[in-house]
Amino acid sequence: MTQLRARGAELVGKTNLDEFGMGSHSTNSATPGPVSLGASGRSAGGSSGGSAVAVLLGEADVALGTDTGGSVRLPAAYTGVVGFKPSYGMISRHGVVPYANSLDTVGFLAREVRAISRLVVEGGLCAEHDPLDPTSLSGEARKRCAADREGYQASGEKNRRVTSTRPLAGLKFGLPLEYNIEELEPCIRDAWSATATKLQELGARIIPVNLPSTRHALSAYYVIAPAEASSNLAKYDGVRYGSRDATGSDAAGSVLYSATRGRGFGPEVRRRILLGSYTLSSEAMDNYFVRAQRVRRLVGRDFDRVFALPNPLREAETFDLSDIAEDVALESKLGPAEVDFLLCPTAPTLPPKLEDVAKQTPVDAYMNDVFTVPASLAGLPAISIPVPVTLGAEADEDCPNYAGLQLIGQYWDDARLLAVAEAVSDSAVG
Repeated sequence: MTQLRARGAELVGKTNLDEFGMGSHSTNSATPGPVSLGASGRSAGGSSGGSAVAVLLGEADVALGTDTGGSVRLPAAYTGVVGFKPSYGMISRHGVVPYANSLDTVGFLAREVRAISRLVVEGGLCAEHDPLDPTSLSGEARKRCAADREGYQASGEKNRRVTSTRPLAGLKFGLPLEYNIEELEPCIRDAWSATATKLQELGARIIPVNLPSTRHALSAYYVIAPAEASSNLAKYDGVRYGSRDATGSDAAGSVLYSATRGRGFGPEVRRRILLGSYTLSSEAMDNYFVRAQRVRRLVGRDFDRVFALPNPLREAETFDLSDIAEDVALESKLGPAEVDFLLCPTAPTLPPKLEDVAKQTPVDAYMNDVFTVPASLAGLPAISIPVPVTLGAEADEDCPNYAGLQLIGQYWDDARLLAVAEAVSDSAVG
């Protein structure tokens, strides 16, 4: 907020969210009552559901949220607003209570892409290093990353003029085959296809791409994130942080820490702490945490291989042709075509009713993050924009007629991603 206030922003309030950002539906809040989409009783997404609803109702022009595995993009998809997760290390995290340090990113929600672009790009947030945030990319590193992107316009080629009739001419959008899962609702799949067709009309080229490690990304995330959370939340012991439970004392034969943490944390937070503590234990670390970190590396490698722009933080790698699916066409003997951005759904379903959410198992709830987690593991910028959907005859009367589609870009390609997202959003609305 310090950086925003310096740019003339005004803080109007604090919104509700899942406790410590742990949840997909804002039903795990430390305060009473879940966040919902008004009278319909449908989920507003999580963990930053309160921020999304504030934007939807016009109570704020731009709202902040933390995106660890999709906690800004998922609420945006469920509420029909725009949700942007910048590149990891770009926006200051100073003041954020950490959930998973290697994943946490401050994101933005707004009704239009333009409002976010004015802050991040034109307002200079993307170029400002914060010495109070140890994960904030240094000034020199920002200059190197910016130099790699200098001259690239929204057209995908250096110094090429973008026309109003074909604003996406020269751009290549990849459709990840692994994202076309069985659980994807037909109306969202149709909207995804219709948007891809519209992009072609605007001059873009649509290319199927292969991200073979994506199918393991969700499992890896729910090993890495709880492990980091269990470490971060260990300080809430009733001595240094947190409120002490007076009934928990060694003299009474119980343990102070367990009594304090049992009373102070909600069930979802306790569940993730236990999961993370187990995966970091000596007998489980090699089988779970270490393997999850290897998967994370593979996910990042897959993204780097399909993007035309190089990742300024890593050495370029080529695809092993044996890893490529048979239905992905090769551009040349060197491999398939490289793309500028990926286009995929943000969530596999339309916003569910909270009464149905209450019947879900934790694993069912975690599945909502299946499309947002891969970009988080790789630290890439991603944005969810609303697109109209055609509901079937069996849909409920209060079912929303929109869904979220996600654009993913290469690391530190945030400015171009926002520019393209604005053009895609305008075409989807038009």
